[in-house]
Amino acid sequence: MFSGSMFGVSQPPKPRRPGPPHNPGVRDLVQGKRRGSSPWKIETLKQGFRGWNEGGYLPHRDEPGLTQFVTFRLADSFPESLRSEWEQLWKIEDNHQRRAELEAYLDRGRGECRLRRPEIAQIVEDAVRCFHGQRYDLRAWVVMPNHVRVLLKVDATPMAEILESWKKHTARKANHLLNRRGEFWQLDYWDTYMRDNEHELETRHYIEAIRREQAWCSTRKRGGGVALGLGMSLEC
Repeated sequence: MFSGSMFGVSQPPKPRRPGPPHNPGVRDLVQGKRRGSSPWKIETLKQGFRGWNEGGYLPHRDEPGLTQFVTFRLADSFPESLRSEWEQLWKIEDNHQRRAELEAYLDRGRGECRLRRPEIAQIVEDAVRCFHGQRYDLRAWVVMPNHVRVLLKVDATPMAEILESWKKHTARKANHLLNRRGEFWQLDYWDTYMRDNEHELETRHYIEAIRREQAWCSTRKRGGGVALGLGMSLEC
C-alpha cells in the first residue's frame, strides 16, 4: 500500500523560489556532530540510515533506535505571499529557538489548511498509524490544519523513508479526493531526537496539550474536529 536548491552583472536577478532560505550554519553544525559520533556498523549503513545530515536549512539525525519528534507540513503552510511574516524565522541561529518559532508560526494556520477537512485528516492519521509495531513504535501524534506532529521510536526503517512513505501515499489519496494536482507536502521535515525519558515525557505532554486545545477549538468553531490521536498500543 505504501512505498517504502554564476552571477552575471548584466543579468537580472532570478526570482526567489518559494520556501525557506538556505541556512549556511547548518552544514558546519552537522559536520561537527559527525566528527563527534562513533563509527557506524556496515549493517546500519546498508539499511539506509544517514546519521547526522542536512537539507540546506535544517539538521537531521537519522539513526536506528532513536525516539523522534517529527513535524511535517503542507506545501503552502509558509505562503510566498506572506514571506515577510516568516522569512526571518529561518535565520534564527539557535536551533531550539528557531524550531519553536517555526512551530508557533505553523500554529497560526496559514495556507489553505486542507487537513481541516476530516476526510483528509483521516487519510493522514491512518497512514501514520498503519506501520506501528512494524517499521516504528508510535508514541503520540496530532493532525493539525496545515501540519502533522508525530512522536515515534525508529526501528530498522530510516526516518526519511518513513516520512517519504507517509507523504507519497497521503498526497496521492488527498489530491484525488480534492480533485487537484501538484505538490501537497513540503519536501523536508523537522525532527528532534529525545535525549532521555524526561524529554520524551515532556514532548508527549506537549502533543497532548495541543490535542486538547485543537479538539476544543474544532468543536466550538465547526461542530466537530479533525483527526487527533494519542496512543501507544495501536494496531493497523
